[in-house]
Amino acid sequence: MVDTTRLTRAVDHFADRLRAAPQSRLQRGAAAEALGLARELARRAQVLEGVSAREMPDAGMFAAADQITVAVHDLALVLKDEGQVEEAVELVAEAQQRAGV
Repeated sequence: MVDTTRLTRAVDHFADRLRAAPQSRLQRGAAAEALGLARELARRAQVLEGVSAREMPDAGMFAAADQITVAVHDLALVLKDEGQVEEAVELVAEAQQRAGV
């Protein structure tokens, strides 16, 4: 089994920052960045599971933190090696930097 602790901690930190962010920051793109990350994490999980990809819906800016949390936990269940974990950690870090939170 692959250790995904680093990945889930990174997403939990990003999600906490999103939840604490003012609405104006979410509207200026932080929520959209988080949704993009959630969609990419979900897509990767679906590819690894061998199921046809479905796009995660936009549940609104106040749900973005929950969406990345759900997506990363789904992905963590199907990751096969440390390289995949590292790629996902990098995606999270880059998205959080772009989101500015």
